[in-house]
Parts: sequence; C-alpha cells; structure tokens
Amino acid sequence: MMTTRKNLLQILESEPNQWVSGEKIANLLSVSRAAIWKSANNLRKEGYIIDAVRNKGYRLVSDADILSELGIWKYLEPQCSKLDLHVLPEVGSTNVLLQEKASSGCPEGTVLIAAMQTDGKGRAGRRFYSPADTGVYMSILLRPEGQDPMMAMKITTAAAVAACEAIESVSEKKPQIKWVNDVYLDHKKVCGILTEASVNLETGMFDFVVLGIGFNVYCPEDGFPKEIEDKAGYILERHENGNKNKLAAGFLNSFMKIYSENEFENYVQKYKERNMVIGKKAVIIRGTKTRNAEVIDIDDTCRLVVRFDNGDIEHLLAGEISLQI
Repeated sequence: MMTTRKNLLQILESEPNQWVSGEKIANLLSVSRAAIWKSANNLRKEGYIIDAVRNKGYRLVSDADILSELGIWKYLEPQCSKLDLHVLPEVGSTNVLLQEKASSGCPEGTVLIAAMQTDGKGRAGRRFYSPADTGVYMSILLRPEGQDPMMAMKITTAAAVAACEAIESVSEKKPQIKWVNDVYLDHKKVCGILTEASVNLETGMFDFVVLGIGFNVYCPEDGFPKEIEDKAGYILERHENGNKNKLAAGFLNSFMKIYSENEFENYVQKYKERNMVIGKKAVIIRGTKTRNAEVIDIDDTCRLVVRFDNGDIEHLLAGEISLQI
C-alpha cells in the first residue's frame, strides 16, 4: 500500500518543475492539506527539493539526481516484480545491514540501496569509499536453494556483467571487467562487487547470499581521497535527474534476468567479451604470497586461466590479481 509521501512524490514527479495546487493534490489523494505538508517535509529530509508557495502549491525541482524507490520502480522490468526495494539516505554498510536482516529471516529479493555509506565494505577487509550523492550503493539478498559455494562465483561474475550492461544503459561508454569483480572505465575502477554468504555447516549449502555492489556515478565534489585518486573513476560527467535511478534499475533488470531465469550458463560469453585481462601480465595475490603470471584465458565457469613463469597452468577460482595496465 502506497503512503501519502510516495503518492505525493509520484504526482510531483509526473510534472517536474510545475506547480501543483494543494487542493488538486488533496482531492487526488483524499487527504488533508496538513498531511500533504507533512509528507512534503519528509521528502525534503530525504534530499528532494520541493518548493511550496501559497496560492501556487507544490513543485519538485528536478535538477537534483535523487535516488528513490518510485524513481527506480519506473524503470524495472517484470523479472524484478517480486523485489522488496528500500532506498535509504545513509547507512553504515548495506551489506552489513542486509546480513542482519537475513539472519532474522528476511525474504529473498530484499534490496537495500543507499545514497551514502559511512562504513562501506570492500574486498579483503578494505573500505569502499561511498560519499553522499555521488554513487549508488546496493545489496541484494538471495537464497539459492541447494547450491554450494561455487554458486558465489556465478553470482559475482553475473553481477559484473549486469553492472557493465547498466553502465552502458546510461552512457555511451564501454566498461571492462577486471577479474573477478571490478568494473573499469578508462583504466579506472568505477564499480566494485562484494559477495558474502552464510553457509550451513551441516549441508555445505547456502543459507543466504548478500550481493553488494557500489557504483561511482559522479566525481565527488572534492575529488577522491589521495590513496585512491589514481585508481578510482566515475561513470558520468554531468548530473542529470534520474541517472542514478536508471542505473540502479538497469543493474537489477540485468542481474535478475540471469538469476531468476537461471541463465548462468549464457552470460559467460558476455563476461569474457568484456574482460580486460586476457593476454596481460599479472601478479597473482594469494594472502601474503605473490606470483607473476600471464593470463591466457577465462574458462566456461569464469575461472582465470594463468600460466606462471615456470610454465605451470592453473585455473583460479578465487583470489586477487594486480594487472599491469
């Protein structure tokens, strides 16, 4: 059931930058003027710019690119119809919060999306820089039945393909994938993926999987922190209303098509086509140990095929590589 706040937003979004009288809104929603005023204030707290003038009414200033549930739902396709979508202005970490909800029985398809993370998680215990208003930070709860941990590789690599397709849907750029889960534009990382799972120790199967993904949509006003400024990039040069909602929806559409229709076998070619590692020299990182190798292929399960300096060939299921770009 839609709240007055959501209904008000829907009306204002249908006529951006146009005045809509309080009387018209009250008649459409069958609510009081006081309820409209309260809902408008709640929307302002979420970041929306809403003007209110006596004898004119309300209007939504559409220059800001604001993440919203309604804004994302406008672009979602049927395969996403069962998702339970929640957009939050700020969280510590979407992955951490969703894992807590998953442990309490939250259903598959719960999606948390934040405009800012104060403690975003990256791989290997690193932080994912997640400033306000410049990115999309999302976690999806999955409960794949009867699947062992190999499924995590499929989920991660499918998400990388979906991320590329989402970026392509809002720009004319062609992103590439750095095995296993980073997405690059112009040799800079614009998207990171972190898949975390809870495994039943008795069966060896998943209890649940939380898929986290963060997009650097715009360049932060003060730039990226010094420690990542040479590595981090962004997707779009100019702020335009709806870009972040379109990007979030584009990712969900692409990923849920693969996941809900069990098309994991069909996305591998797309993953390989977008790779930036085949034929490159790389350093293979395993814990504190490193080895030099050449990347010679990605196999049909998205494992990295490398040839070490001594001639040994291995298919890597997990790990990290440092690429000589």
